[in-house]
Amino acid sequence: MSRVDMDAVVGAWRRGQVPDPDVLARVAACDDLSGVMTAAQQLRDLGHGDVISYSRKVFIPLTKLCRDVCHYCTFAHPPRRGERCFLTVEEAVDIARAGAAAGCREALFTLGDKPELRYRAARAELDALGFETTLDYLAHVARRVLEETGLLPHLNPGVMSLEEILALREVSVSQGIMLETISERLGERGGPHYGSPDKAPEVRLATIAAAGEAAVPFTSGLLIGIGETRAERIEALMALRDLNQAHGHIQEIIIQNFRAKPGTLMADAPEPPVDELKWTIAMARLIFGPQMNIQAPPILSPGMLAQLIDSGLNDWGGVSPLTPDHVNP
Repeated sequence: MSRVDMDAVVGAWRRGQVPDPDVLARVAACDDLSGVMTAAQQLRDLGHGDVISYSRKVFIPLTKLCRDVCHYCTFAHPPRRGERCFLTVEEAVDIARAGAAAGCREALFTLGDKPELRYRAARAELDALGFETTLDYLAHVARRVLEETGLLPHLNPGVMSLEEILALREVSVSQGIMLETISERLGERGGPHYGSPDKAPEVRLATIAAAGEAAVPFTSGLLIGIGETRAERIEALMALRDLNQAHGHIQEIIIQNFRAKPGTLMADAPEPPVDELKWTIAMARLIFGPQMNIQAPPILSPGMLAQLIDSGLNDWGGVSPLTPDHVNP
């Protein structure tokens, strides 16, 4: 029955139709990983041929302060004595200028979520810079990078309102926020998102919906292996597909696999098996169809890139010849 269902999914997309949700549910419930991957390859090839894309970019960590305390994160940290809370405009422009010289086209701004709501030091530094919020300062720095280096800003500043998204649209070519998970229980005590109000699924979905209302090209996706179930991954992917069908603004779906990092609360947590990553990439392709860009960060899967291509992805995302990936070191 699963082979028939997989053929039905591929056939529906070939006809330009969205597959029946019940058929997708049966495919997701089957244990034929090879069959799911083969179907995903067929759809990927239908939409993208044999081209695997990537973006040459620089990573600009505007601030590593964040009001959230995700238990797997090594990017964010509290204020440190003797360190600035934010990059200066000149530091950001210098990174971008070096990237332009190295052949980059994109500036990916990474930053914590509204640190001024948690840290007095962040508020004080913003005041000294002449800005009320982190997002106000981000807009200023992104404009300077765009005007002075020509690199195209992509902004990942966390949860935003429609008004904030519209303001940042003026200085960016695209924006993004990872949904990560649709599971509310992962925000309960003991879960990886406990103490992180901006990781509540409903507020992240609201940001993605607002970006759709604003017609902003947008990036989202899942973080797998942090305690969610396969059924929850499918529910999250379907929620993202619903938003994209309503607005048409999501340009890529990232499937990111959890990696345990020293110094975090989840340093000893088990990482998801590679088959879970392959299954999720393949299901994302079956749910979103041939044209969507399905991406996985290559830095998180060394030695497994061919297997991920065989799972139906067509994009590696940002690859920098100059700067480290500060979120996934």
